[in-house]
Amino acid sequence: MFSDLRTLWTVFLHLFRRPVTVQYPEQKPYLPPRFRGRIILSRDPDGEERCVACNLCAVACPVGCIALQKTEDEHGRWYPEFFRINFSRCIFCGWCEEACPTYAIQLTPDFEMSEYERPNLVYEKEDLLISGTGKYPDYSFWRVAGKAIGGKDKGEAEREQPPSDPRGLLP
Repeated sequence: MFSDLRTLWTVFLHLFRRPVTVQYPEQKPYLPPRFRGRIILSRDPDGEERCVACNLCAVACPVGCIALQKTEDEHGRWYPEFFRINFSRCIFCGWCEEACPTYAIQLTPDFEMSEYERPNLVYEKEDLLISGTGKYPDYSFWRVAGKAIGGKDKGEAEREQPPSDPRGLLP
């Protein structure tokens, strides 16, 4: 009974307040610092794609809106042959960004992605790939990975020891 009267009183007080209208295109809304919006694919400091097509982002996605296929170039570097995100299904939870070991997939504060037709919300790799490094400008997965690629053999990565010969460990 008391909560009903309090609710009615609150509604009555709001009847006499002036409505607050934000002129959207000219006046942008406040976004919290940790706002998660549009997904992008960043590049490493060398200018190459950061994504190694490990498929962890697609596995972590609770709605299954990410699809990708791995391929390899002539130097042994892995990259996605195609990378597709269906933004009509995406809930912008950020789990794909958390799961990515290479910091390739990142969420930006961009939220203006409305479309009239649903097929236009399926973004391909060309739509997602940016020219910069994003939030982590100095990180390069291939410099710290223990995989041999063109220009770097096994054991030549940062903070990595050269491979040991197992026969040399025998007594």
